[in-house]
Amino acid sequence: MSIDFLNLGRVNAPYEPAIRDAIDRVLRSGYYILGQETAAFEQEFAHYCGVRHCIGVANGLDALHLILRGYDIGAGDEVIVPANTFIATWLAVSLVGARIVPVEPDESTWNIDPQRIEEAITPRTRAIMPVHLYGAPAQMDAIREIAQRHRLCVIEDAAQAHGARYGGRRAGGLGDAAGFSFYPGKNLGALGDGGAITTNDDELAERLRKLRNYGSSIKYQHDVAGVNSRLDEIQSAVLRVKLQHLDADNARRAAVAQAYREALADTPVELMRVPGGTESVWHLFVVRTPERDALRDYLTAHGIGTQIHYPLPCHRQEAFAGQDWPALPVTERLQAQILSLPMAPYLSVDDVAQVAAQVKAFFG
Repeated sequence: MSIDFLNLGRVNAPYEPAIRDAIDRVLRSGYYILGQETAAFEQEFAHYCGVRHCIGVANGLDALHLILRGYDIGAGDEVIVPANTFIATWLAVSLVGARIVPVEPDESTWNIDPQRIEEAITPRTRAIMPVHLYGAPAQMDAIREIAQRHRLCVIEDAAQAHGARYGGRRAGGLGDAAGFSFYPGKNLGALGDGGAITTNDDELAERLRKLRNYGSSIKYQHDVAGVNSRLDEIQSAVLRVKLQHLDADNARRAAVAQAYREALADTPVELMRVPGGTESVWHLFVVRTPERDALRDYLTAHGIGTQIHYPLPCHRQEAFAGQDWPALPVTERLQAQILSLPMAPYLSVDDVAQVAAQVKAFFG
């Protein structure tokens, strides 16, 4: 029996009747952009994250990009980012013309290493943008303490961390602002692209609502040079349905992760360390081994789907070629050795056992 890396049809199947009803509701309303569904979702997601404001936008990259614009970060400024993240984190910084300052991850948690952040701060640094990689929050107490001493803002890239907690507080409320993606494969996934910004900053929220809507809060009156980046009514309605089930889905993911951790405990693969006080939502289940490529080929041959997140680090991408990047040996080792195993709320204990059996057979 084969096991897909991810089957979005199976993810959405339990909610299909409610999703169809929600879409029909939007169709009947005749209102498709910045209507009641988006306003309701923004209120519900803000409450879920424990913040005052949620601003729906078109995608996760736009969320991060607009936060930086909202803080007037641009040319001449520097933003600290993880070296081992998806390229969207870096692109958001480049889009505003600021300088990307990559910082290596911790070798055991694979999240940005707070001890290395302070070394990267200069008089031009304006913000730290930690990523809650694979669904596990970064070490936010240490990051916030550094940011406060240097008067920097903290912008969470929470694209993989819907519902994750650090010190009892949810991602999206751990920094000054946060960007989320609702790409279909996320823990809270839409049926297309979508994103949101969360914050407790009233002034920032007001500016972001204008920036996402052509710089306008009153039709045909434009106060700033904004963009068109709005979470549409159909996606908002779908997300409202799925938000009701997010905690239950995350609990099932946690059970799958625990089963993996127990089943793989006696194998040579290294697992990500989740520090105490941190609750991952297991967007991905990632293992590490120097034999990654051979293991992946073996699992593929035996019907087990896998992915690599991400095969080529940002500083090695053609998009950022020709720039003088520092040596990033930890990132390069990780990206050459990590492999994502199947992870979804529909996976069973038997599914996990089958994957683990094939991993053991490879090393056998």
